[in-house]
Amino acid sequence: MKTAVKLAKFGLWCGIAAFCGALLISASVFLYLSPALPSVDSLRDIRLQTPLRVFSADHKLIAEFGEKRRSPIQYEDLPEPMLKAFLAAEDDRFYSHNGVDIMGLLRATAQLVSTGKIKSGGSTITMQVAKNFFLSHERVFSRKFNEILLALEIERKLSKNEILELYLNKIYLGNRAYGVEAAAQVYYGKPSSELTLAEMAMIAGLPKAPSRYNPLANPRRALIRRDWILSRMYDLGYITQVDMQAAIEQPVTAQYHGLPIELEAPYVAEMVRQEVVEQFGQEAYTDGYEIYTTVNSNDQIAANKAIDHGIQAYDERHGYRGPEAQLGDSPDNWHQALMSTGRVGQLKPAIVTAFNGDSTEILFKKGETAQLPWTGIEWARPYITVNRQGPKPKKPEDILAEGDLIRVRQQPDGSYRLSQIPDVQAALIAISPKNGAVEALVGGFNFYDSKYNRVTQASRQAGSAFKPFVYSAALANGMTAATLINDAPIVFSDDKLESHWRPQNDNMKFYGPTRLRKGLYRSRNLVSIRVLQRTGVQRTIDYMEKLGLPREKLPRNLSLSLGSADLTPLELTTSYAILANGGFRVEPHLVQRIDRLEETLYQANPPTACRDCSDIHKGQPDAEQAISDLIPNETLSPTIASTINDFALMSALPTGAPFTINYAERVMGERVNYIINSIMQDVIRKGTGRRALALKRDDLAGKTGTTNDQKDVWFAGYNPDLLATVWLGFDQPRPLGRWEYGANAALPMWVEFMRTALKDVPESYLPQPAGITTIKINPETGKPARPDDPNAIFEIFRTEKAPKADFSDEQMPALETETFNPDEIF
Repeated sequence: MKTAVKLAKFGLWCGIAAFCGALLISASVFLYLSPALPSVDSLRDIRLQTPLRVFSADHKLIAEFGEKRRSPIQYEDLPEPMLKAFLAAEDDRFYSHNGVDIMGLLRATAQLVSTGKIKSGGSTITMQVAKNFFLSHERVFSRKFNEILLALEIERKLSKNEILELYLNKIYLGNRAYGVEAAAQVYYGKPSSELTLAEMAMIAGLPKAPSRYNPLANPRRALIRRDWILSRMYDLGYITQVDMQAAIEQPVTAQYHGLPIELEAPYVAEMVRQEVVEQFGQEAYTDGYEIYTTVNSNDQIAANKAIDHGIQAYDERHGYRGPEAQLGDSPDNWHQALMSTGRVGQLKPAIVTAFNGDSTEILFKKGETAQLPWTGIEWARPYITVNRQGPKPKKPEDILAEGDLIRVRQQPDGSYRLSQIPDVQAALIAISPKNGAVEALVGGFNFYDSKYNRVTQASRQAGSAFKPFVYSAALANGMTAATLINDAPIVFSDDKLESHWRPQNDNMKFYGPTRLRKGLYRSRNLVSIRVLQRTGVQRTIDYMEKLGLPREKLPRNLSLSLGSADLTPLELTTSYAILANGGFRVEPHLVQRIDRLEETLYQANPPTACRDCSDIHKGQPDAEQAISDLIPNETLSPTIASTINDFALMSALPTGAPFTINYAERVMGERVNYIINSIMQDVIRKGTGRRALALKRDDLAGKTGTTNDQKDVWFAGYNPDLLATVWLGFDQPRPLGRWEYGANAALPMWVEFMRTALKDVPESYLPQPAGITTIKINPETGKPARPDDPNAIFEIFRTEKAPKADFSDEQMPALETETFNPDEIF
């Protein structure tokens, strides 16, 4: 008996000693590790590594940049079965322990003692949060102690629901998916709220080993893991037996779903990416920035189609350059070639396998076959040179052969058409003239083949599309739309040149005395040269600089009048906006808003063209009335922006007005702008832009452009609501072909784009300003017409420049060659 008592006392003292020792060891470990532990309070402000996302103005996803795909989701938005599936798989006692599961740790310890290895860590969800947010994944005891200490602290600072939300947004689930919402998109192409029970259980099985239980890489193992989780959910009372059995019977349906791009605008995405990374650094890829652009998705889709169709049309006009390869009659070679040949835009690689009369059988990469009808081949006359083609084919065998590796594109009716990767390139940019917002942008035929953005990077001669600036300078310096200019031969004499420069009109004809208006809408080169000569090159360049044209790019000679300046489509469009909006300088911009973590960091407030100011603030009557009272008309100042932005004027606005005024600067006189717009409307009504009449609108203006040897062709056109510029040419400049002009190569793309972009948009016009007079003139003399003149036409003038009636006979300028010396031009 005494022996038993002694043994009991000894055991008690041993237990006390062991407890004290354990307490001492724990205290020592805590004192050693705790100073190095991070603050748990930072979890409340944690920034999940969320990728950079770019959206259109109407919230269509354009691109996502970043190593990790993650879509954070709030706890209250998580489906209940998803929560239960993860609890069953990872930590079914999550809501009952304090962050550390003693039974789990004892189980892990027993495994270590019996096997000598750590097979399971005994980690709770809270410990996993500690590891994922703060610690490394190295499997050592010091990290496990840190996990335990941090888990206890996390449980003390955060609620269970907050911890679970952090876990389900942070956990890696394979295939670059971080968090359950990203995993739902990656494996099933839908949000987590739309997943079935079986699909939720499949995702819940991934944290244990994302590669081993991945339904894409190991569907058999993934299925076993999924079914085990479903049975655990049943055992824990989370689901009924009927639910479990129905889910177990579901097959594995997971497949990889790429980034759910909703709007194809890769050139836009790259421009935004560069701008944001420049501003925020590499953190832009991980800090969850959401960039909302100014791009209109409908306009962007229309721009994509217009450029694609225009390039393909040009390519077909110049013949078929032959197959990409000839592979003979070996199916093995066919398969190998198809597997190594990628799709380019809408152009799919295919192999010609057989001929069936007028139809040709073609083979695609996955083994499927289709028929290429004769209607999709008959265009393909053999390419010889840019100006020459071979004979028109009479049957498919005239142009194709068995084993040809070709490109085809699918037509709207489902049939296929023979195609080829084009050599030529094109670009389109569309902006709002009112504030410079970029509504659509295409920098080339295929971004993934060439990331060179021709809208912003390709400086090309503008050709006749540049002429409106020459004529605007002339109008601003005293000429009128009725000023007569002699369309006659001219020789540019320069001792520095080996030969004289003898510019010609496109049709090699001369028309004698020509009104300035007609010279522009008919795009007469000789008239343009004389207009510039009369205004003066220096005076014209000074004026153009005010319109935003870079002075360093403007040649100081008469070739400037023909558009010899090298400009990007973006630069040309920026200055065209001044013509379109009434004379105000705006800056093109892509970024409308930048958000991060549901907070708006930036909101664009671009300078906005405003003639009477009321259209910008409709619905804000107090502000509207204040502006109206302060600025009844434009007589206060020639530059509205400087007047409105004057501090005294700004302080006079109503207190608490719900907007910030940012008015664009006027850089072109209102009356000069009105007259040049009238002339450019005639470009479409009766000049080189007549193809645009197909749109059946009367509010359009614009200008074609073609350079020497047809190396570049342009069309820039607009109404007061939308401006678009189209360019077409080769990246390495060379002739496009004898009959390729802005009117038939660039303008059709512009028309196709505008047909969609202006659909259901009512016609609009710039109002006629004060100080404009309309007079009937004789088109031959440019002077007021006699009352009985049957050929009289109306012309508009600035009141002080209007001609006076004088019906005396006039001597018309002779059609003779003139010679100019460059030293006399200035």
